[in-house]
Amino acid sequence: MSHPISDRLNRLSESQTIAMARKSRELRSCGIDVISLSLGEPDFNTPDFIKEAAKKAIDDNFSSYTAVAGYQELREAICLKLKRDNGLDYTPDQIVTSTGAKQSLANVLLALIDPGDEVLLLAPYWVSYKEMVKLAEGTPVEVLAGVEQEYKVSAEQIDTAITPKTKMVMFNSPGNPTGSVYSKKEVDAIVKVFEKHPHVYIMSDEIYEHINFTEEGQVSLAAYPSIYDRVITVNGLSKGFAMTGWRFGYIATAKWIAEACDKMQGQMTSATCSITQKAAETAMRADASVTHEMRDAFKARRDKMIPPFNEIPGFKTPVPKGAFYFFPDVRGVFGKRKGDRVIEDANGLSMYLLDEAHVATVPGEAFGAPGCLRLSYAAAEDVLIEAIQRIKKAIEELS
Repeated sequence: MSHPISDRLNRLSESQTIAMARKSRELRSCGIDVISLSLGEPDFNTPDFIKEAAKKAIDDNFSSYTAVAGYQELREAICLKLKRDNGLDYTPDQIVTSTGAKQSLANVLLALIDPGDEVLLLAPYWVSYKEMVKLAEGTPVEVLAGVEQEYKVSAEQIDTAITPKTKMVMFNSPGNPTGSVYSKKEVDAIVKVFEKHPHVYIMSDEIYEHINFTEEGQVSLAAYPSIYDRVITVNGLSKGFAMTGWRFGYIATAKWIAEACDKMQGQMTSATCSITQKAAETAMRADASVTHEMRDAFKARRDKMIPPFNEIPGFKTPVPKGAFYFFPDVRGVFGKRKGDRVIEDANGLSMYLLDEAHVATVPGEAFGAPGCLRLSYAAAEDVLIEAIQRIKKAIEELS
C-alpha cells in the first residue's frame, strides 16, 4: 500500500550524512565496534562561560517569545562581532537569527528563489544545498572542481556557468566537505565575476569561520563594497563554539532580504529558543580568541593524520586548510575487488569500509563529487589513528 506523501517530499533525497550515522548506530546496537567519521560535529564541550549565561537566563526566567529575528541586544551583539572579526558593517534590522545555519540557508532560498531560477552549487558542496534548492523549486546547477584544483571552483568556471536565469551562487569557505579555503586572491577574482553579473545574489556560508588554519583567515564576501548589497552572510555557533545542539544560526544581509526571511520564519518556527539566544549573545560578544584552543586542536589532529592517510593505496588527499574533514579522491580504488565484491564507486567503497573495517564514511556523491569520500576528524586522536589503520588494512585487502 502506497502512502500519500507529497511530491515535494518525494523529490528530496535523504541526507546521506544522517543516513550513515543511523547505520552506524544500528551496527553498534548489534555489538559491532563501529568508528563513525560521518557527522560533522565537534567533539568538544560548549565553553563554560556560555553555559553560565544560559543558566542565568533560565534563572532570570527569560522564557517568553522574542521577536522572530531575535531580541534587539542579541542582534546588536552580532553586528559587533561582524564589525570586529570581519570588518562588516550591519545594523540590527539586517540580522535574522534562526534555529541553526541550516534554517538560515533554507529561509533565504525560500524567500528569494522561484521556479526556474538557477542556483549555482560550487561542487563539492554541503549535502543539503541541492535539496534545499529543489525544495524552493529552483534549478540546481553544479560547477565541479576536482582534486587537482583542491576542490576550489575557479572564477572562470563561475563566469561560464552564469546565465540570465542564474539567481544565486552558494559559496562556502572554509568548505564542507573538503576543508578547502579560498584565498583572498581567489576571492578577488570571483568577486570581479559577480561584479559583471548584477542580477546574481551570493549566499556566503561562513559557518566554519573559526576553524580556519590559514594565515589570511576568513575572507568575507560582504567585505567587498561592490557586491555588499547582494551578499547574504550565513553563520552560526555549531562549529566554532561546539554548540550543535543549541541550534543557533543567523544571516546578515540587505534589509529587504532580512525582512523577507523574517516573514518566512514567522510562519514556520518563529524565533529560536530564548535561552539559546542569551547564550548566543554571550558568544558573539566574546573575543574570537576563545575559539582558538579548539581550532588548534583540530589542526594538530589534521597534521597527525596526514602521513598515515597518505599511505592508504588509491587515495589522493589534498591537505585541508580548514573545517575538520578529509575528502580524498578514491577513484584509484575503483575496479578492485575482495572475493566476489567489486568496488565500483564511492558508494560501494563506503559500504565496504563499513562492513569490513567498521568505519563509517560518507560517499562523495552526496556532495556532488561521486569519486570521493568524506571523513570527519572531529574525534579523539587515538580513535582517528585506529580508523585510518582499519581503512588502510581493508584497502590493502583489495586486489
